[in-house]
Amino acid sequence: MSFSDLTYRKYVLGTAALIVVIIYVVRLFSLQLLSDDYRARADSNALMRRIQFPARGAITDRRGKLLVYNQPAYDIMVVMQEQDGVDTLGLCRSLGITREWYIKRMDEIRRTKGYSPYTQQVFMNQLSMREFSSFQEKLFHFRGFYIQKRSIRQYTYPYAAHILGDVGEVSPADIEADDYYRSGDYIGTQGVERSYERQLRGIKGSEILIRDVHGRIKGRYQDGRFDQKPVPGKNLTLSIDLELQKLGERLMKGKLGSIVAIEPSTGEILCMVTSPTYDPRTMVGRQRGKRHRELSLDPMKPLLNRAIMGTYPPGSTFKTSQALTFLEEGIITPQTAFPCSHGFRFRGLKVGCHGHGSPLPLIPAIGTSCNGYFCWGLYYMLGNRSKYPTVQDALTTWKDYMVSMGFGYKLGVDLPGEKRGFIPNADYYDNAYKGSWNGLTVISISIGQGEVTLTPLQIANLGATIANRGWFITPHIVKSVQDEDLDTLYLKRRYTKVSRTNYETVVAGMQRAVENGTCRVANNPWYVTCGKTGTAQNRGHDHSVFMGFAPRDNPQIAVAVYVENGGWGATYGVPIGALIMEQYINGHLSPASEKKAEVFSNRTINYGSTTR
Repeated sequence: MSFSDLTYRKYVLGTAALIVVIIYVVRLFSLQLLSDDYRARADSNALMRRIQFPARGAITDRRGKLLVYNQPAYDIMVVMQEQDGVDTLGLCRSLGITREWYIKRMDEIRRTKGYSPYTQQVFMNQLSMREFSSFQEKLFHFRGFYIQKRSIRQYTYPYAAHILGDVGEVSPADIEADDYYRSGDYIGTQGVERSYERQLRGIKGSEILIRDVHGRIKGRYQDGRFDQKPVPGKNLTLSIDLELQKLGERLMKGKLGSIVAIEPSTGEILCMVTSPTYDPRTMVGRQRGKRHRELSLDPMKPLLNRAIMGTYPPGSTFKTSQALTFLEEGIITPQTAFPCSHGFRFRGLKVGCHGHGSPLPLIPAIGTSCNGYFCWGLYYMLGNRSKYPTVQDALTTWKDYMVSMGFGYKLGVDLPGEKRGFIPNADYYDNAYKGSWNGLTVISISIGQGEVTLTPLQIANLGATIANRGWFITPHIVKSVQDEDLDTLYLKRRYTKVSRTNYETVVAGMQRAVENGTCRVANNPWYVTCGKTGTAQNRGHDHSVFMGFAPRDNPQIAVAVYVENGGWGATYGVPIGALIMEQYINGHLSPASEKKAEVFSNRTINYGSTTR
C-alpha cells in the first residue's frame, strides 16, 4: 500500500469521525435548546405556566346603556401527564358527570390539534360560582386537575340578539386561522362579537408558578418577575338606541320581517330588528350549544338576520330610484306626464295599477305609487336609440345608477353575513333570452319586481340617501371603539350619479305620498315626513313595505320596514315606520300612538307551516 493510499484513508476516517461528532452535537443542541417537548417535560416538573385571560370589552348603546358585560366563571383544567391514578369515579361524582362523559372528553382532548400532555387543557368549562365552590373543596384529591378563572358574557336585556351576537368555544378552523387561540378558548361567533372580535378579546397574560414534587403550587416564580398581565379588551359603543330597538321588536312580534333605521348624516344604524328573534341571555353557559341547536331547527329561522341576509323584491319603494335615474338621464322632466289606465298597457302587455287620476306628472305619480308611470319611463329609456346604441348599453347605464345608490353589492355593514341582493345586467338577460329582449321583456324591474332583490338594509339606505339629497355613509352598527378610530369606510360620504336638484323632486313626491297619497297614515302634526309604500308581489300573500325619513329638512332618521306577507304597504309597513320615527324624533310615543303600538304588537300573521 502506497503512502498516498494511507493518507487518503486517514482523511476519509477523519471526515467520517467529524461528521458523527457534528451529528451528535446538533442532536444534543436540538434536544436541549430547540425541542419544546423536552423543555415542557423539564419545566413541568417544577414550574407551571397559567394563562391569565383578559376581560372582554363591554358593549353599550348610543346613550350609554350597558348591553353586554362579563361575570366570573371557572374552567377545570387538566395536565394529562399528572392525572394518572386519579380516582375517576370520585371526580365524576364531584362534578355530576358520568364516567362515559369523562372517557369521551379525555379522548377529545388527546385528539385536539396542538395537544401536549405537559400543558393545561380544558376539561370542563364555565362552572358557576356554586359549582366552583363545591368542587374547590375537593380539588386536592384529584392530582393534575386545576381551576382556571375567566369570565363569560352576560346580556342585560332580551333585545338585539342578532346585533350583539354571542361567544362560543373556538373551532379547529379558528385555531388554524389565528395562533392567538388554543383549544378551549372562546371567540365571538355572530354579530359584533364576531366582527369586532380583535378589539373585544384583549391580550392574554400569564403567570409562572412553582410546584413541589407532589405537584402542589408553592407560589409565584421569582415573585412574578416573568409574569405578564392581561390587557383588557376594548369597549364598544353601538349606534343603536335601545328604546327604539325595544319598540321595533315589540311591533314585529308575531310577524316575519325586519325594521332598519339609520341616522342619515352619519350612517349610524339606530335600530336593526329581525323577526322572529330570540333572547341573547339564553345563549350563555354550557347550555349554549343545546339552545343553538333548538333555534337552528326552528322552521321560522330565528337565527337568520333578515335585515342583512334576507333578499326581497323592494316593490314600489324602488320607484324612487327609477325616478332619479330617468330625471338624470333626461328621459323625463318633473312635468312629464304618462297615462295609466289601471296600469301599463302596451302591445298586449299589462302591468296592473290601482285607480287614480291619469295622465299624471312625476310628483303625483310618486305620491300615488303609479305603476304605469315608471313602466313607461323604463320603456322609453331602454328603447332610446338616439341616446343608447343598443338595449344592452341602455341597461348597463341603468345598472350603473343602481350600483351608485348602493344596490347589487354588499354595502359593507360591520356585521357578518351581509347579502348583496341582485340587480340584473345585460349579460344576465342575454343569457336568459338568447340575446332577444327589450324594455317590455324586463318592464317589471321598473317597479321593484322581477329579478330585482334588495335587503332591508339597502332599502333603508335608499331612504337615507334621498334624505341627504344624493349621498350616504356606509351603514354601521358601532359608533365608537375605545382608544381606536373607526374604519374610514364608516366616515366617508359616497355620492350617487344623481344631482341634488333631482333628489329634491323625489323628496317632494315622497312628501306628497304622506300628505295626500299612499302613506297618509304617517302624517303627523309635529314634523314633515317623506315616505314611499311598497307592496311586493310574492308567491303567497304580498309583502308590506315602507321606506321613509323625517323631518323633511335636516332629517334625523330614515327607516325601512319589511313585513313578509303583510299585504299592502299601508297595512303594516307605513304605521310601523311612523311609530319608529316618532319614538326617535320625539323621544316617546304620544298616548294615541302608544295605543297603536299596542295594537300592532298584538297583531300576528298566520304563516301556517310555511318555512323560510
